[in-house]
Amino acid sequence: MCGIVAYIGPREAAPILMEGLKRLEYRGYDSAGIAVQQDGKIVLRRAAGKLSNLVRAVQARPIRGRAGIGHTRWATHGEPNERNAHPHASGSGDIVVVHNGIVENFLELKEELAAAGVRFRSETDSEVIAHLIEYHAGADTPLFEAVRRAVARLRGAHGIVVISAREPDTIVAARLGNAGGVTVGAGDGEMFLASDMPAILDHTRRMAFLDSGQIAVVTRNGFSVQTVDGKAVEVPIQTVTWDAAAAEKGTYTHFMQKEIHEQVRSLGDTMAGRVDFEDGEIYLPTLNLTPALARKIKRVILIGCGTASHAGMVGRILIERLARIPAELEIASEFRYRDPIIEPGTVVIAISQSGETVDTLAAMDEARRKGATLWSIVNVVGSQAMRISDGYLSMQTGPEIGVASTKAFTAPLVDLFLLAVLLGRMRGTLPVDERKRRVAELRLLPGLAGECLARESAVAGVAAALKDTTHCLYLGRGSNMPIAYEGALKLKEISYIHAEAYPAGEMKHGPIALVDKTMPVIALAPRDPWYEKMLNQVEQTKSRGGTVVAVCTDGDDKIPSKVDFTLPIPDISWMLSPVLTIIPLQLLAYHIAVLRGCDVDQPRNLAKSVTVE
Repeated sequence: MCGIVAYIGPREAAPILMEGLKRLEYRGYDSAGIAVQQDGKIVLRRAAGKLSNLVRAVQARPIRGRAGIGHTRWATHGEPNERNAHPHASGSGDIVVVHNGIVENFLELKEELAAAGVRFRSETDSEVIAHLIEYHAGADTPLFEAVRRAVARLRGAHGIVVISAREPDTIVAARLGNAGGVTVGAGDGEMFLASDMPAILDHTRRMAFLDSGQIAVVTRNGFSVQTVDGKAVEVPIQTVTWDAAAAEKGTYTHFMQKEIHEQVRSLGDTMAGRVDFEDGEIYLPTLNLTPALARKIKRVILIGCGTASHAGMVGRILIERLARIPAELEIASEFRYRDPIIEPGTVVIAISQSGETVDTLAAMDEARRKGATLWSIVNVVGSQAMRISDGYLSMQTGPEIGVASTKAFTAPLVDLFLLAVLLGRMRGTLPVDERKRRVAELRLLPGLAGECLARESAVAGVAAALKDTTHCLYLGRGSNMPIAYEGALKLKEISYIHAEAYPAGEMKHGPIALVDKTMPVIALAPRDPWYEKMLNQVEQTKSRGGTVVAVCTDGDDKIPSKVDFTLPIPDISWMLSPVLTIIPLQLLAYHIAVLRGCDVDQPRNLAKSVTVE
C-alpha cells in the first residue's frame, strides 16, 4: 500500500500518471506501475525498485491513451518485484485495480476464487480484488455495480481505484475505512484521482474527498458518489488554496492529527514485504540475521530516548516471551556513562525515528566498541544509525513532520513483534501453530487501528472534560505499562500539562497519595492477562475520590460502571494491544492541546531530531 493517481480526459494519461507518482515518492515505495486504456484494451507497465525503472520501461515500450491509473507500492503480501507490483489485472485482463490497504480475508476469498477456476499471477492480496470484481461483472453489469458487490465482501480498510476495458470512459474509486484518502480532482473536461493531494495539485485545486463506505464513478465530465449499500450521496467540491506543504497536511488541522490517522497506512507499510500471512513466515533480510546468529544470542539490550525507549519497553517483553532471550531496556543517554557490561552474544537494538539522535548514536558507538552486534530500527533511510549498524529495519512510515512522534511509535512496535516472532522461529522457542496464529492476527491490525480512529469524536469529548486539569496520572501493567509512559509523554509534550506514569502495581507505594478529584487517572485496562489487577487499581482510585478514564476493550461489562470515562478499543491479543491502546491516548493529548490553544506540531522547547547532548 502506498500512493495512487488516476486520470481521465483529453490528454495523454501516461505522462500525467508518471508525474503524479513522482510527487508521491516522498511516501516511500519499493515498486511502481501504470495501466492505460489503449485501443480497446488495458496496457500495463510495471517495475520493481525506483520510479526511474518504470520510466525506462515506459520509454522502451510507450503506451498511449486518455485514461489510466498508477501506483507506488510498499509490499505487504509478496516480494517487491515486478510480478507483485500494482496495477493488478483480472483473469481476462479487462479489469485492472490499484489498491491501498490489506485485505484481511484475502485467504478465504482467494480459496473461493481458485475453486471457481481463477488463476493468480501474483502473491498479493490486491490481485484478489481484481478477480472478485470480474467475478461479479456479468455481461450486462456496470463496472460500478461489480465494484460495489466486490468491496462489500472485503474486510479491512481500503482505497481502491478501478478501470475496465469494457467501460473505457469510466473510472471507479472506493474508500473503505481509513487506509488512506481518495481525493477526486475536477478539471476542465478532465478528472483526476489520488491518494494524496500533492499528486494532482498542479492540475487542479478543485477537489472532493470520499468518506469511508463511499464509491465514486468518474468520467471526464464529472463524478457521482454512492454508498456501498447503493444510496446516492452528494460530496461537495472544495477549492483548495494550500501550498505544497499545506497540501501534504490535507484536510487535517495539524500534521500530528494527520500522522495519527496515517497509522492505518503506516502499520501496513511497516509489514511491507516482511510477512507471509499464508505460511506464517517473517522475512527481515536487511537485519542480516541468520539461524546460526539467532542461536548464539544470549542477551538483547534495547536502547532509545523518549518515545523510542517506550517502544523498546514493549519490545523487551515480546522478545523474552516469544524468543526466550533475556532482554532489557536502557535509556540511550545513560547507557555509555555507566560502563555497561557487553558480553559475547549480546545484541544491541537502537530505536530512533530520525536515526540521528546524538545520545542514541553515542550509545551505539559504546556498544560497538565493546563488541556487541548492532541493529537499528529507524524511519529515515540512509541515516547515521542505519549506516553504522550490522543490520537494520526501516519503519517505512513516510516522513513524520509533527515533533511529537505518533506513527513512528506504533511502527516499531510492529517491527519488534516481527523480530520477536522471527527469533522465536529460528531458536525453536515458538511452536508453529502459535507462530501462524500470531502472524495471522497482524492482518487485522490496520483495520482495527482504523476503528480506533473512527472514534475520535468521542475522545474529543473526554478531552473537553479534562482540558483544564493541571496534573494527570497514567497507570498500566504488563505490555501496556510502557503505553502509560508514552501517553503521559504525549500529554506533557504538546499540552504542557504535568503528567506522570507508573506501573500500576506501584500505585500503593506512593503515588496514591496524590489521588483526589483534581487529578485525573488514565488507566490502561484492556482485557489482557493483567486485567483483574487493573480492575482492582481502578476501584482503589475511585474509592479515594479520583476521576478515572479507562482505556478498555469493546464489550467490557465491568470497567464502564466503575469509571468516569471510557476510551474503548477493539479486542486484540495482549501482544499487539499496545498498538491500539496508544491511539486514543494520542488523540486525547492532541485534542486537549488544541483546546488549550497550544502549538501542536511545534511544541515549545522541543525539536524533531535531537542532535545535541
